Amino acid sequence: MSSVSVRDPENAILLETSQGEVVIEMRDDLAPKHVDQIKRLARDGFYDGIVFHRVIEGFMAQTGCPHGTGTGGSGAHLPAEFSDEPHLRGIASMARSQDPNSADSQFFICLDDARFLDGQYTVWGNVVSGMENVDKIKLGEPVVDPDSIVSMKVVADLES
Repeated sequence: MSSVSVRDPENAILLETSQGEVVIEMRDDLAPKHVDQIKRLARDGFYDGIVFHRVIEGFMAQTGCPHGTGTGGSGAHLPAEFSDEPHLRGIASMARSQDPNSADSQFFICLDDARFLDGQYTVWGNVVSGMENVDKIKLGEPVVDPDSIVSMKVVADLES
């Protein structure tokens, strides 16, 4: 594992994916409840081994379902924390059902600008390194032989 340089190690995560490392700086100023949940789930090992189950070229790569199908979560739904932050390439945002307050553990990383999502999904972070590895994640709906999150850690926990 390489050394990770971020502004705030407590609000950054390292995803070791089957395609390589991805570092996301989390935006607790925009979505404090979502950031807290992501950190708690990462620290519990929830994301370790979870696949990227829905990856659409030019749009996004989605993960965080324990079933690998897009049908599950951790069981802890969150109230929406929508903001004016734009859905641009590299943005990490929460997936949800039709209910705006249904986000849980599933999230997606924008592969390209997706401004039509602005104000409707909770932006909680931004990829600051490793976007080239996100670009390598296998495409599909569902993905055949999907890539996965090998491990997901809060950067502060790597330094201790």
